[in-house]
Amino acid sequence: MDLKKLAGQAGQFLTRAVQYTEEKIGSAEKTELDGHFESLSHQADSARHWTEKMLVGAESVLIPNPGNRVEDMIFEKIEKRRPNRLSNLEYFGLDMVQAGNDFGSGTAYGSALLKVGGAEQRLGMVEREFISNAVQGFIQPLRKFLETEMKTITKEKRLLETKRLDLDACKSRLRKARSLDGQSSAEADLRKAQADFDRQAEITKLLLEGVRSSQAAHLRYLNELVEAQTLYYDQSHKVMVELQKELASLSLSTDDTAGATTASGVPVKASSIPETNASLTAKENGVKEGEEGGSWRRAKVVCDYDAMSRDEMSLMMNEIVWYCEKGGQSSDFVMAKRDNQTGRVPGAYLEPLDD
Repeated sequence: MDLKKLAGQAGQFLTRAVQYTEEKIGSAEKTELDGHFESLSHQADSARHWTEKMLVGAESVLIPNPGNRVEDMIFEKIEKRRPNRLSNLEYFGLDMVQAGNDFGSGTAYGSALLKVGGAEQRLGMVEREFISNAVQGFIQPLRKFLETEMKTITKEKRLLETKRLDLDACKSRLRKARSLDGQSSAEADLRKAQADFDRQAEITKLLLEGVRSSQAAHLRYLNELVEAQTLYYDQSHKVMVELQKELASLSLSTDDTAGATTASGVPVKASSIPETNASLTAKENGVKEGEEGGSWRRAKVVCDYDAMSRDEMSLMMNEIVWYCEKGGQSSDFVMAKRDNQTGRVPGAYLEPLDD
């Protein structure tokens, strides 16, 4: 039974191949689809082509690193949350913050580095939120459209072409029939092939008509992308305006210090100005010696963080924690503690309060 079925399928494949070859060399007629169907098919091909191009362009802009794109796609396929990944802006800001701490928050340059580094980290977090919103609201729906609707249409169009080849092969066999029995058999095959073709053409036509209606959903995805991008630029602008004000204030205070002189008219260095009781109190509140070496400093959490392992600690935005940079650990992480809880956290999620 299996051999007969296999032989029948091989015969059908050979018949289609012969029909296709004869059509190409012009010795056989080809059943043409109506103009409306061809128009719908062209629109569907155009929708697939431009959706693929827009998807590639959006991914290149939002996620420039090809490795990160592959990683995100894998996590999306297995429906698992991808690990938190700092952006380049956040790494840039983290380097500035670490440099500012090394130079000293009491110096003008060190203080400026801390402020700019914190702003760059906030910009990085705003950027990550924008990318997440754009991926969920624009990229994922377009990818789903290609992987579901367009794949189904491609499959049904391929099946329609097979039915069309079978139909034209039956027409050719009927024209070549010489006996009455041969004509009767060919006519029966033709009727069946025509019915199969008509049914498949109707199925494919309905799917093609659905592509046009999907543009309403694509318009909604486009609006979501624009809204996410507008919010991103608005938040970024606010961060930079605030940073400019802080740097301007810092410059003014630096100029005041630079203009100070002793009673004899000698300029006073910033490092030689005695600390007031208020500044000493602030330093005592902001820094305390760690029990395991190094200094524990206060910091404000700028973004929620979910611990990824047992040695890490979760953070809540706007809470105040103590942190300490210890040797031997990753430069991206610092030790933090809250009450009796201690664990590693990304330094980019903290904004120092000791400056």
